[in-house]
Amino acid sequence: MSEPLLRVEGVSKSFGGFTALDSVSVDIQPGERFGLIGPNGSGKTTLINCISGALRNDAGAIIFNGENICKLPAFIRTRRGIARSFQIPRPFKSMTVLENLLVPIDFAGNGQTGAQGMDEVGAILDKMGLSAKADTMSSQLSQVELRKMELARAMAARPKLLISDEAMAGLSSSEIDEVLTLLFKLNAEGITIIMIEHIMHAVMRFSERLICLDAGKIIAEGTPQQVVANARVQEAYLGA
Repeated sequence: MSEPLLRVEGVSKSFGGFTALDSVSVDIQPGERFGLIGPNGSGKTTLINCISGALRNDAGAIIFNGENICKLPAFIRTRRGIARSFQIPRPFKSMTVLENLLVPIDFAGNGQTGAQGMDEVGAILDKMGLSAKADTMSSQLSQVELRKMELARAMAARPKLLISDEAMAGLSSSEIDEVLTLLFKLNAEGITIIMIEHIMHAVMRFSERLICLDAGKIIAEGTPQQVVANARVQEAYLGA
């Protein structure tokens, strides 16, 4: 097996007397479609925040592309190739869709993008099915268009690893299929994807491998079928 793109080694994080993550370890391979599930308060968001740099882990190591990134700020981790979309999109509402993408493109290129950056934005909008909305104010987008733009903004940072945080929450079944199709397309282009999702049929379809967190610990790891068949997962998360 190749070297993992991301290695989480014994990562712990506490808030006061509350342990949000308790010695979590997992490897994620290049190009993998990886699912992260668990009940509310299980530590999913804390783990993602530690990986992306929004939080600093108290113990353990996070190795990305062979480099220990624990001490790097979030913006440097983004430049190294870690991008995330957020459950609640927060676009620049005074900007068009195209302008919203120029911000991360400019950031990823250290302000030296120019015509190449415009071409790149055009290609991303086309890939996301948003070309017709390029000059639309982001405040005018529908919910599914906002989710697509959120993914597009993450893609504009040129990630090796994309963390999709509940990109399908609140969408209809046809809209969920649209977002899944996009994520499969991005993965087929070589982008490693971590999906955090409560919509089980979506995460089951998408993921090659799953972990389930509960109370800051991994309680199951394996294929989606193995994880949902696990008695502890059924008790803690699936309501059995």
